[in-house]
Amino acid sequence: MPRAVDGTRRKDRRKKITSQTKGYWGRRKNAFRTAKDALSKSLEYAYRDRKARKRDFRRLWITRISAACRAEGVTYSRFMEGLRKADIQMDRKALSNLAVEDRDAFNQLVSASRAQLDG
Repeated sequence: MPRAVDGTRRKDRRKKITSQTKGYWGRRKNAFRTAKDALSKSLEYAYRDRKARKRDFRRLWITRISAACRAEGVTYSRFMEGLRKADIQMDRKALSNLAVEDRDAFNQLVSASRAQLDG
């Protein structure tokens, strides 16, 4: 009885991995062992970076808000404290968007925050 080496299960398993590595550079796309390693690493990076993206965007929003606040002469932490006391509930993404696109509205928020801190 001859031994079956090129079975469909083996071929299908390899094909699944090499089809997922389309577009990779060099041997990483078609040499099975290299492709398998590259794919597992890329999936790890994708999982990790989905979590990191949330942190990165929050950091960016805070930086933008802070820069706009400092232009008005108040620090980020004092501005956020004033907003909390004024009971203005806006998330950092919206505040950052206002700071970049609608400076007048952002300045109104800064003055509302200042009023709570002073009074």
